[in-house]
Amino acid sequence: MSLALNAAWEYQLLTFPNPAVGAVCIGEHGEILSLGAHKIAGGPHAEVYALRDAYTLLSSDRNIAQCDDAHTIHDYLRTHHHGFFKSISMAVTLEPCSHRGKTPSCALLIRDLEIKEVFIACKDPNPQAANGGGILEDAGIKCTFGVMEDEGQKLLEPFVRWQNNPFVFFKWAQRLDGTIDNGTISSQTSREHMHALRDKCDLIVIGGNAVRNDRPTLDARLVEGKAPDVLIYSQTEEFDRSIPLFHVPNRRVFIESSLEKITKYRLVMIEGGARMFEASRDVCDWYLSYIAPKIGGGSQSLGTVQEDFEVLSAKITDNIILWMKNKQ
Repeated sequence: MSLALNAAWEYQLLTFPNPAVGAVCIGEHGEILSLGAHKIAGGPHAEVYALRDAYTLLSSDRNIAQCDDAHTIHDYLRTHHHGFFKSISMAVTLEPCSHRGKTPSCALLIRDLEIKEVFIACKDPNPQAANGGGILEDAGIKCTFGVMEDEGQKLLEPFVRWQNNPFVFFKWAQRLDGTIDNGTISSQTSREHMHALRDKCDLIVIGGNAVRNDRPTLDARLVEGKAPDVLIYSQTEEFDRSIPLFHVPNRRVFIESSLEKITKYRLVMIEGGARMFEASRDVCDWYLSYIAPKIGGGSQSLGTVQEDFEVLSAKITDNIILWMKNKQ
């Protein structure tokens, strides 16, 4: 389950409006056969990727090895599985979906492949997709719920939140010395990850001074994604309207002295420094920090901000990527 959770965190928020989910296929001797994660809304679910890759490994048939179409994978596995999965178990961070939406039901696929046992972290909170476990148990497949449930619930928090309220996270990049200013800080891969998140967001919030000093565009060009609406949090409306931020097609730019506009959106990223951090404390659910292995080159930090975080996920590549929330 830990492997499934880590796989899901790779795509946290990138699956909006779907939840991030991970899945693992386990062989009859406890060996890991495959690992899958839901990557994008409308694409195959985590279970389908894991089953696809397990089938490829067990059969040496590579006809669907690179396939990303959920319907094709479902149909092919049903036709060609040849009983490969009868001794296979799965670990899934979220109860397999019971309904047919943009993709077919994972629970029905798992049932038809005659998987031996399924370990599940969390039940599905969405009534339309829930009771996949019931479908499996009715078919004689053993289901064990609550495996690493606390960790699964934390992974699921954004999905639960944005059903009825905006999910808001604060993002910043810093060097090892804590400085956050003066040029590019994070790596290319981290910037691409951040642009992928922007592509999924409805709204970006930024402080007025950051707009005046940095003259940002706030788009998702590194992933050829959309540019969200922008709320400039400012007491005045004095800005250079020639900068690219104000001229992105299909974008609305608001300049307001409050953060009330956030309530009109579902997935919101806030960017900024110490003043924006302080101003947004009451509306932020999570925090995302990119920490670059650099020292020097900047002079500003988050200053006197004091906060005690719980680390939800930490990924180390050429940067450190931390998902965090306030300790309760």
